[in-house]
Amino acid sequence: MKKYTLGVIGGGFMARAILSGAFSKKILSPKEVLVCDPSTECRAYFTSVGADVSEQNLPAVQNCRYLLFAVKPQNFAAAIEELRGQQFPVVISIMAGKTIAGIQAATGAEKIARVMPNLPCSIGAGMSAVDASRLGNEDRNFVLGLFLSVGEVIETAEEQLNAVTAVSGSGPAYIYLFLRAFISAAMKQGLREEQARTLVFQTMEGGLSMAKTSPKSLDELIAAVSSKGGTTVAALESFARDGFDAAVSRAVAAARQRAEELSE
Repeated sequence: MKKYTLGVIGGGFMARAILSGAFSKKILSPKEVLVCDPSTECRAYFTSVGADVSEQNLPAVQNCRYLLFAVKPQNFAAAIEELRGQQFPVVISIMAGKTIAGIQAATGAEKIARVMPNLPCSIGAGMSAVDASRLGNEDRNFVLGLFLSVGEVIETAEEQLNAVTAVSGSGPAYIYLFLRAFISAAMKQGLREEQARTLVFQTMEGGLSMAKTSPKSLDELIAAVSSKGGTTVAALESFARDGFDAAVSRAVAAARQRAEELSE
């Protein structure tokens, strides 16, 4: 009988976001979790929320039913150095670029799930893609429930995770880039910064809400805002001349290519 349900190796930003969601949604209680991290500050944080902590990683392997690797990919080798030869529990990895085959070769673990979460998990509005195909139903449901506690989840094959990384993993930065450019453009038209931010943020939020809930296609929604010879058409034609669609496509393709280069 394992003492803890979940052991976490690496107590950084994403681990804090995931566990905060799991605690708030009652997926786990703090006393069901052991967090392992060499940082005194990190251990103090998790102690303050009621979880048990360890400076060493070995207790997580020995005493937990599930093990979440939440370290940076480049720190994985160091994190498992003391774990060589151990029998691993079910492994959950959020390490970008670390393949299931690579994790299995390094740990000997048989049951491994890979997950690509994104930054908005920190506010409970995340998007996570999960390959739990190597797990049985009970273990798969635990993994899905853990990430549903911080947003939405899709299941996908591991081969698609590089594309997922390029879309939802990196995607928040694309949104922030567009928002920054949109606000700057509004200010160049004479609006004060606070006015521009309010107009842009609410326009983005309202447009997204309509796109998610309307039965109309995106093309139909674009047409609904556009009048022949009007202001919207003038802006859309400018976007088209500047190659907006192609620029987005190239950027996502570049992100996927880099994800593939980093995979091992």
